[in-house]
Amino acid sequence: MSTDTPVAIVTGAGSGIGAAISRRLAADGYHMVLSDLDDSRLAPVAASIPGSVVHLGDLSRAGTGDALVAVAVQAWGRLDVLVNNAGGGVILPTLQHTEETLQATIDRNLWTTIRCTLAAIPVMQAAGYGRVVNIGADSVKSGVPAHAMYNAAKGGVHAMVGGLAREFARDGITFNVVAPCMVLTDEVQVMWDEKPAFMQPFLDVIPVGRPAKMEEVASAVAYLASAEAAFITGQVIGVNGGSNFLG
Repeated sequence: MSTDTPVAIVTGAGSGIGAAISRRLAADGYHMVLSDLDDSRLAPVAASIPGSVVHLGDLSRAGTGDALVAVAVQAWGRLDVLVNNAGGGVILPTLQHTEETLQATIDRNLWTTIRCTLAAIPVMQAAGYGRVVNIGADSVKSGVPAHAMYNAAKGGVHAMVGGLAREFARDGITFNVVAPCMVLTDEVQVMWDEKPAFMQPFLDVIPVGRPAKMEEVASAVAYLASAEAAFITGQVIGVNGGSNFLG
C-alpha cells in the first residue's frame, strides 16, 4: 500500500517517553509503526492509536531493524520519520557493573540506534527525504552520579548524528538528538517514591526544579520530525530545564 500521509516509526513505544512520542506524532497526522520488546506493554499503546502497525523484536540484534523498516514499507509504502527511542541503561556506580550489565547498556541504547538508522537510511535516501531523531540523555554532559557507562552508550548516540548529518546532507535526511534530563515517567515516579535520596541528585542539576514532562520531550521530537525543521541537522537539543555542563 502507498499513501500520501507521512509514516513514522517509534522504537521503545510501549511505555513512557516512547508512548508519548507515538501519541503526539499520531495526533500530528502520521501513520504510526510502533516497536517494542514487550507485547503486553505495546498493545495498549497501539490500541490508543487507531490504524497503527506494531513490530516486536530485539532491535539490538542484527536484522531486526531491517525487519522493522520492512514492516513500515510493506504497510504504507514509505518511511519519513524514525524516532530511535528504545533504550534504558543499567544505572550503577561504575565499578559495580558486570559484563552482562555493560553489554545490556550498550545493546539497548547504542546498537538499537545504529541498526535501525542503518536500515532506514536507504529507504529515506531513495525518497530524497527523511527525519531521524534519536533520544539521547542530558546526563552525557551534566555528569549525574552512577551514569558513566550509560553515558558511554548515549554519548555514542549523540556523536553519530554529526557525521551522519554531513554524510547525507544532500539526500534530504536530517539527523538530530533530543536529550532530556530526568523525565517524569511512571518508572521515574516509582523510583522517586521508593528511593528519594538516590533520585535527588538528578533533580538538583535542573535549575527549573522539576523533571521534564513526557509531553515536553515529545514536542521537541515532533518539531525535529517535521518538514519545517529541514535546516536543523547534526544537533543535540537539550530538553533539560536549564541544566548545564558541570565540569
